[in-house]
Amino acid sequence: MDLWGWVLGIIAAFAVGLAKGGLAMVGVISVPLMSLVMSPVQAAGILLPVYVASDIGGLIAFRRSFNRHVLASLLPGTLAGIALGWATAHLIDEKYVGLIVGVIGLAFALNALLRPAGKGAARVPGYGRGSFWGFLAGYTSFVSHSGAPPYQVYAQPFRLEPMVFAGTTTIYFAICNAVKLVPYGFLGQLSLHNLSVAAVLMVPGMIGVVCGLWIIRRMPSTVFYKFITWALIVVSIRLIWVAF
Repeated sequence: MDLWGWVLGIIAAFAVGLAKGGLAMVGVISVPLMSLVMSPVQAAGILLPVYVASDIGGLIAFRRSFNRHVLASLLPGTLAGIALGWATAHLIDEKYVGLIVGVIGLAFALNALLRPAGKGAARVPGYGRGSFWGFLAGYTSFVSHSGAPPYQVYAQPFRLEPMVFAGTTTIYFAICNAVKLVPYGFLGQLSLHNLSVAAVLMVPGMIGVVCGLWIIRRMPSTVFYKFITWALIVVSIRLIWVAF
């Protein structure tokens, strides 16, 4: 990569680390950033090992802060979504997948901002909704590491405590990324070149994990949910814009 590519790669890897440290939506900008200087497919291949390495830091930090019921309700659909992404890898037009994710995420975020206060009673995890949104999250995560908006639509209404929400998110996507290693390898996206670049980018990724943890431990729950809602809006608009 040239200098500009390395600059964008470092920023993208740092964003991945922030996501694994608890600021979940920040990581969605990573592939779009690197796609400015390379194909989205190569960007996804380079960043997957960075995600996995950053997951380790996140798993250590949140090993006691997560919701088992949310994870259990999501994972069956998620695995099916990843499998479909693998089976249709050569047929996928990533920008249209991003368009669908962007529209869903934007609609949810606007509803969260505009609905009257006090109307959002916490929901209970269920396998029906969990399988549906898990499937979308797994599929879009496989295609372009953009599974956060569907996950957010499902998980945010549970109104988990910030550390529990961050931990559940981190563990969920750690499982996704570990599963994705096998199909990514078969598709040739874990080449020696991509792995060598990823090895360098793991450093800013781990720094991002530490910074994300520092922020999330000091952020009030009301500010936290406002942050992730506005982050979802920004990311969703970006995905829609790229599609056109």
